Amino acid sequence: MKKVFILALLLTSLTSTVATAASLKLAWEQKGFKAPESMLYDKERKVIYVSNVDGKPTDKDAKGSIALLSADGKKVNQDWVTGLNAPKGLALIDAVLYVADIDTLVSIDVTTQKIIKKYPIEKAKFLNDVVADKNGDVYVSDFLDNTIYRLKDDKFTLWLADKALETPNGLFIENNQLLVGSWGVITEGFATDTAGHMKTIDLETKKITSLGDGKPVGNLDGIESDGKGGYFATDWMAGSVLHIQSTGEYETLLDVNMGSADLGVITDKDTTMLLIPMMNDNVVRAYQYTPSRPTP
Repeated sequence: MKKVFILALLLTSLTSTVATAASLKLAWEQKGFKAPESMLYDKERKVIYVSNVDGKPTDKDAKGSIALLSADGKKVNQDWVTGLNAPKGLALIDAVLYVADIDTLVSIDVTTQKIIKKYPIEKAKFLNDVVADKNGDVYVSDFLDNTIYRLKDDKFTLWLADKALETPNGLFIENNQLLVGSWGVITEGFATDTAGHMKTIDLETKKITSLGDGKPVGNLDGIESDGKGGYFATDWMAGSVLHIQSTGEYETLLDVNMGSADLGVITDKDTTMLLIPMMNDNVVRAYQYTPSRPTP
């Protein structure tokens, strides 16, 4: 009887420590896009911006565009802004949307849908993601040149060039750190022998540090905060959505098709929604995120 009682206590203890795994559940999907690369939620206007490459990511063909969706995924305007080349990353400051477009940073007035200004960089090869800091400075990664450019005081110039960036893609700013999702060192085409991982850059000293021990994570594209010290990220080549801890440890939340690009996030009091552009499938999706939690 005593042994049975002890066994019951052990089983109860083990059961109380079991946790449900974090998960993503499809909330909605919209089709009919043209190589969608980035999604960004505008909390003030309650709309979602989607960049459409519409062709090869390096072609200057004026076919690229920005689409507009409602927060619940309904199409508002498929051709909200047109005449771009191959638009990718997006960042919003007040009523100005900044877009990376091959070798040019483009600013758009979201109230008038008009292009305000273009900031070309002669040496840029593949401008990719865009992020803004609390001062209104805008940072843009150059995927193929291991560089990051900055728009400050209306001047768009080189901010950092370093091989340690290992093909910088996704950008996110937190406190005084610029977080970078690296693709990895490219060997041929977009292939890598060793996949990339997240890095941090001190905005004052520009010191580059690996998140965690620097072990390979994936061919990282977009990154966003989970609001709790961790990060959501996409692996473009593997076609997966990841949750990365501040220690560098990570888990795969979802496996989709190759081409999961620059994600966006909608956060409410009790809900987190991940916005995933599926570049190769010409669709965009929203997934409701449920974090892991102990089972009672």
